[in-house]
Amino acid sequence: MNETEITPRQRKILDILGTRDEAIRTELAAALSTSYPVSKPTLSRDLKHLLASGQIKSTGIGRSTSYLLPATHPLLKPVNLSAYFDLEPDQRTAAKKQFNQQIFSQLPDLFTAPEITELERIYKPFPKNPNFRELERFVIELSWKSSKIEGNTYTLLETEGLIKDAKKASGKSAYEATMILNHKSAFEAILKNPNSFLRLDSSIVLQLHNTLIANLDISTGIRTHPVGISGTVYLPPDNQWLLTEYFSQTLDYLNQVRFPLEIALISSAMIAYLQPFADGNKRTARILTNAILIAHGYYPLSYRSIDENEYKQALILFFETNNLYHLKRLIVDQYRFALSTYFL
Repeated sequence: MNETEITPRQRKILDILGTRDEAIRTELAAALSTSYPVSKPTLSRDLKHLLASGQIKSTGIGRSTSYLLPATHPLLKPVNLSAYFDLEPDQRTAAKKQFNQQIFSQLPDLFTAPEITELERIYKPFPKNPNFRELERFVIELSWKSSKIEGNTYTLLETEGLIKDAKKASGKSAYEATMILNHKSAFEAILKNPNSFLRLDSSIVLQLHNTLIANLDISTGIRTHPVGISGTVYLPPDNQWLLTEYFSQTLDYLNQVRFPLEIALISSAMIAYLQPFADGNKRTARILTNAILIAHGYYPLSYRSIDENEYKQALILFFETNNLYHLKRLIVDQYRFALSTYFL
């Protein structure tokens, strides 16, 4: 095995270590047991491979040896997500309440060279003329899950009926149906002109937002009033001039990044963090992420298998601490899921 390649079981070890400061072998074996029961020799080989490739490090000797992730990037230090959210928002004393103006200088190099090598190894080009049925399936699942993250109560089957047969679900609001159909329209607009997202400017992102919030009684353009975010003490900038400036800085920064998955990660985080719009910020971030990936020939994300609560927590963790460890993990996991699930 090339030392930059890892198996799904080894990736699970990395995920486990991402939820704790460190772990000994018996703790790792116990945590792996539900999805990857593993013998002592096999676990030993996995750990040896991850150590050799620099993806983990160890402390101590013998049975007391502990394994942990190397925290080489200031925004990617492993954080125990459950422990962090055991505290109520007002109890999270380290939480930042204001937008970090230095964030742009802290964003470079979110993917290591070995990570990029492995992700490029599994890369498959997004088909220029995808099968209609497979494309329809993807659009249904993306529209359903992205809307569900926003509180939409349509089921996957009801979403399928709405998109395929224009059949609105009984007892559901017109608002919910419109939200789902707007996702479909936004994705179709991306497919018609994917190259327009190779270099981002404010007009293309504003147009994408307009499509996603059409007929939902949400104001267009950069917002002119303060907004709050449930579950966090963080307050996005409330000055329209500053919002416009930070929005422009974000797009300028994204245009300088070369690795498509890194562009996707930063756009997913920063649009949600800045909250430039009156509403629809997170869904705009998700669909913009897909526009960027498709523009660069990468598979888009349906978010179908993502846990909504974990995703929201990963975003709030970034808002409050600027830590991107879990959001990066989720984005990469969804990319892997897309490669193994769609357009085969």
